[in-house]
Amino acid sequence: MGGSKAYPYGSTSAVRGHVLAALGVLKVASADQIHRLMAPGHKDNKAFRNALLDLVRYGITVLEGSSRDGNKLWSLTPHGLDAAAEVLGRPADQMGGTARGAARSGAPHAMAVNETIIAITRTPAAPTSPVPRQRTQSASLAMAVGADTLGPRGIGTVCSWSTEASLNLPSSRGTRTAGRADAVLQAPEAGLPVLFVEVDNCTETPERLAAKFEKYRTYFRLKTKTTQGLELPVWRSRYAATGRDGHPPVAVVFNPGTRMGPEGLKNRMNTVLQQSRDVWSGTYWWHGTYGVGEERDGYYDFADAIPVLFTTLDRLQADGPHAAVWSRCGHGQFETLPEALANPKDHDAWAAREEARRRQHDAEREERQRAWGVQRERWTQEPDPAPEPEPCERCGLPITGQPGILYDNAPPQDGRHCPTCRTDIQQQPMTLARPSSGAPRSSPAAGWARVTDALQHEHPPHRRSTRPGEGGGPANTIARCRRMWTGRP
Repeated sequence: MGGSKAYPYGSTSAVRGHVLAALGVLKVASADQIHRLMAPGHKDNKAFRNALLDLVRYGITVLEGSSRDGNKLWSLTPHGLDAAAEVLGRPADQMGGTARGAARSGAPHAMAVNETIIAITRTPAAPTSPVPRQRTQSASLAMAVGADTLGPRGIGTVCSWSTEASLNLPSSRGTRTAGRADAVLQAPEAGLPVLFVEVDNCTETPERLAAKFEKYRTYFRLKTKTTQGLELPVWRSRYAATGRDGHPPVAVVFNPGTRMGPEGLKNRMNTVLQQSRDVWSGTYWWHGTYGVGEERDGYYDFADAIPVLFTTLDRLQADGPHAAVWSRCGHGQFETLPEALANPKDHDAWAAREEARRRQHDAEREERQRAWGVQRERWTQEPDPAPEPEPCERCGLPITGQPGILYDNAPPQDGRHCPTCRTDIQQQPMTLARPSSGAPRSSPAAGWARVTDALQHEHPPHRRSTRPGEGGGPANTIARCRRMWTGRP
């Protein structure tokens, strides 16, 4: 086997370190799972099986049993937990239990949690043999092609995970555990400071699964005081801030296997979604919008809400965690992880819409002001319109005459008559009734009325002759005066 006296199965220190790190996180796992989580670049899991056997000799690992697919399951002893804490760089009190007896029934839930961590982490396959200093061009090309075919990239490393994380609540006797998270991912380098993961094998009722979210919210609502007297959520004493409104996100990974079909899984998801609506929906606040006459707008306050994400194990294994495999409750579609964690309906989104409305309102106001300024400038530059000419006293037409007609032979303007009337008046013979140049001017109709009134005064009706042919009557006198006044026969 090529081993030594200390390690008869021939394991290396690097592989033994991989085994300790993997079991320190997973608690119980098979050699194949340790291989795929820690070093998928190895040809097979033989090196890890040898390391497990070598560590058994020192009381660090122990064989727990077999999984339902027949693979042997391994875990750590209490002494092995201390060794794993040294490899992971964690305090021993944060390592959790040893998972003794978890494999007696095949550990189906623990196997699903392990597969979820492997699917999200997706450790890249690193070369395990010494690389020669000089490479040919074909060898470099082959390595580049191999790197491109490794599949989707993952999030975090094995050190980013912890399993069976307790959610401690205060009690009269110290602290009590309200529940445990199946796994917790901390990968701030990937923009994910903390993510709580629940793996559901679809063996419990949807109502019981939905009740877990209320326990999470009870834990997230707990407050404590720092040494400076500042109030801080209890979970912040162990995990970093998320950088978003609300509590840390909780992802549910459904693993129906052969127990449930696609339609049954969809119904289960909808039931859990409806049962936990109060936890993830947030509170809606109405607000008036900028401007007058516009519709009201508002936003969701997620300060006391938990972002609940749904996905399936087969989606994670096929597409990786960076693909659109996450469905956040309330979004209604599968999205990438950053899109699912975002709050497109929160106060910041409303403020952005309000700012856009304000800019549009200001732009419209500036446009109206600019148009008014242009119109006002045009009015100041345009000359005043010429006043309309006075009408002719005789015919009522403008005293300037009809447009487009030349009046070359018309008498000079008198300010009272149009060219046609001036010409007509000029052609009339001078009579006694025509006003002199020094007398006030009057219209022909007014002068004729005065003559008629005078004649009727001189010949009252009782003195008028009614005999025909009598030339001295008022009628003949009026007729003669009319001919004299108008110059017509």
